[in-house]
Amino acid sequence: MNRPNTHLVLIPAFNPGRLLGETVAGALSNWPDVWVVVDGSTDGSDGALGSGPPGLRVIVRPANGGKGAAVLTGAHEALAAGFTHALVMDADGQHPVGRIREFMETSARSPGAVVCGRPVFGPEAPLARIYGRKLSVGLVRLETSGRGAADPLFGFRVYPLAPLVRVLEATRGGRRYDFDPEVAVRLAWAGTPAINLEAACAYPGPDRGGVSHFRYLRDNLSMVAMHARLICTLVLGRRGAQSA
Repeated sequence: MNRPNTHLVLIPAFNPGRLLGETVAGALSNWPDVWVVVDGSTDGSDGALGSGPPGLRVIVRPANGGKGAAVLTGAHEALAAGFTHALVMDADGQHPVGRIREFMETSARSPGAVVCGRPVFGPEAPLARIYGRKLSVGLVRLETSGRGAADPLFGFRVYPLAPLVRVLEATRGGRRYDFDPEVAVRLAWAGTPAINLEAACAYPGPDRGGVSHFRYLRDNLSMVAMHARLICTLVLGRRGAQSA
C-alpha cells in the first residue's frame, strides 16, 4: 500500500530531553510528514530539530498545557492543512517508530477507526507502572462495556482527527496526563471503533537520556478524578451529550 497523504505523525513534546531528536529522526525515517508540538518546553530540546526536511513541522505553544492540549493544537492545524488522521506518539523514546507504517496502513484500510497500540513491555519496565495501570484498564472496560482501546494508558495511536477534536472539545478534561484514557472512553462512547495492535513499549533509562514527568501522587489523583467524572457522566446518562 502507498503511504496515504492524509496521515501524519504528531509528537507532543514537553521537556523531553535529548531523545526528542532521536525520536523525530526515527519517525521521519518511517513516515514523510512528522509534526512536533512543543508544549512550553524550557529545556531547549527543540533547538536540535533545526529546519529539517520538508515534512517536518515544529509548532511552539508558549505555555505548557499538557499532552491533550498539545494534541488538540496539532489536530486543529493538521485538519486545516488537509490531513484527516494523525498517529500520536510520545517524544521520549517509549514508542516503536518501526511500527508507524503498519499502524498507518491499518488506519488507511479502516479510516473510521482509531488504531490503538497494545503495549508489550520489556524487562526494563518498572513493575509498579505495569501493575498500577491494571486499575485504569479495568475501569475503562467498565466505562466502555469492553469496547475501545485494550490499554487506555498507551498513547501510540492513529486517530481520525475530526472525531478526536469533537470529543476533546466536548469536555474540559483530557488535557494533561488524563488525555489517553479519557479520549479512549469518549471515542468509544461516540461510536468510534477501535483496532488493537501489539506494539513494544520501552522505558529508556537516564543513561540513554530518558526523562519521566510522571508524578505518582499527582498523576494518580488526576486519574481518580477523571474516572469519577466519567462514571458520573455514565450514571447520569449524559455521555451522548458529552461526546457528540
